Amino acid sequence: MNRLSVINAHLRPPGANTADNSEGQEKRRKTVAASSKDILIVVDERTGNEYSLSIQNDTVQAKDFGKIRVPGGPSLRIYDPGQMNTCVCSSRITYIDGAKGILRYRGYPIETLAEKVCFEECAFLLMYGELPSASQLASYTATLRRLADIPTDLRRLIKTFRPDAHPMGMLMSCLAAAGTLFPEANPCIAGQTVYKDVLVRNKHLLKVLAMMPAIAANIQRHRQGLQLVNPDPKLGFTASFMAMMDRRGDSACYSHPVLVKALDILFILHADHELNCSTAAARHVASSNADIYTSMAAATGALYGPRHGGANEAVVRMLERIKTIGAVPEFIAMVKDRKEKLMGFGHRVYKSYDPRANIIRQVAELVFKVVGDSPLIEVARELERVAMKDPYFTTRRLYPNVDFYSGIIYKAMGFPIDFFPLLFAIPRTAGWTAHFNEFINDPENRIARPFQVYLGHGLRSEVPPIEERQELVTDSAFQVKISAEERRQLLSVARDTSPPPDALTANEI
Repeated sequence: MNRLSVINAHLRPPGANTADNSEGQEKRRKTVAASSKDILIVVDERTGNEYSLSIQNDTVQAKDFGKIRVPGGPSLRIYDPGQMNTCVCSSRITYIDGAKGILRYRGYPIETLAEKVCFEECAFLLMYGELPSASQLASYTATLRRLADIPTDLRRLIKTFRPDAHPMGMLMSCLAAAGTLFPEANPCIAGQTVYKDVLVRNKHLLKVLAMMPAIAANIQRHRQGLQLVNPDPKLGFTASFMAMMDRRGDSACYSHPVLVKALDILFILHADHELNCSTAAARHVASSNADIYTSMAAATGALYGPRHGGANEAVVRMLERIKTIGAVPEFIAMVKDRKEKLMGFGHRVYKSYDPRANIIRQVAELVFKVVGDSPLIEVARELERVAMKDPYFTTRRLYPNVDFYSGIIYKAMGFPIDFFPLLFAIPRTAGWTAHFNEFINDPENRIARPFQVYLGHGLRSEVPPIEERQELVTDSAFQVKISAEERRQLLSVARDTSPPPDALTANEI
């Protein structure tokens, strides 16, 4: 008996015919191997049954695993917390090879796009699949400029926020509110097939992208106590955003061309990154047939989380703690002792150098030639130099990512640290809208409904009387901490009511 037959015999359920089953499985394996290499053979040790699963594009259909089951039992499912190795859609927008450090939009290397095109061309490419001709680009940019003004209701909404509110919370609220302002594009009002009208869909995909710079800039102006402004129709996407950020008084404003170009490149680098957390959130919400603006608000909410949108802020704070080049070796030692975290290094996808980091380092040099050098950039250079010579980091494939230098650039350009995520959200809207559009066109655009692995109680059919229930052993998770101010307010009495019986009168005090 050969090795394969021995394994098959071991997997076979008790009482099965050893010779027949071994020979039969051996023949089936040989037949499959001869007919196709794109087949995964699975032998269920619980039953001895063999299953042939088709492999397409280096993936296996999860539903095929559902065919595997013990008689009378549930279907087999894939357990993958955080979707570390699960494909939930097919896409033609962005290609990433993390092992080789490759990033392409619609087949174009990110290095080529950063050098050769402007952000509007990049956004057009992501949405429509090809770079625009000269006439198409002119029409596209004219449309974006025409749609860039934000509705009066959103202006009023921005003014209602506290100036110290987080700008991402404001942005998310504005996008959610925008969903109420365009009933003709809301499936809940206009009907579930409204996005089959390509003209309606396209208008509002462009509208949300076009409005993002004006919403973001006016959020920051509100925080500074400045008058809200309109975008300049003479300026491009990035230049208009910078002008709205910089404008003081009624006079027109034109930002420094090098800084505009630098931010435009950063916008291209951040425009899309395949199925990241926020893009997945946009697709997930879109699967319920929610409107475009609600889906963008959901994506913004995901980006609001510091695990996703706060990485470059964390880098800046880390560099500010290090302070000087001389402190870098000590900091590296603390990282290796797990007493500090090296922010801006490593990536969920890239196992080599993030291709965007190479570009952004060059952009940083251009920016500092205009605004002046910064102690932070010197610390960053030294930190990268030391880390890249240390086997502790290189063997773990911890290389600088796009966030390592972007935060330094944003800070040097004068953007507040808590505004950094908006500089991520503005260009990423190009990717979000492209994915929304692709999802609507996808014949497999089913509503997202993942499963769970239930690990809770079995059936508990009787509800015990309350006096017989055991006290819950807990970490006080259900309790709410009350501040001293809230406690004082709870103890206070309204002036138009009589004092409680146990309240002290003025004479008694």
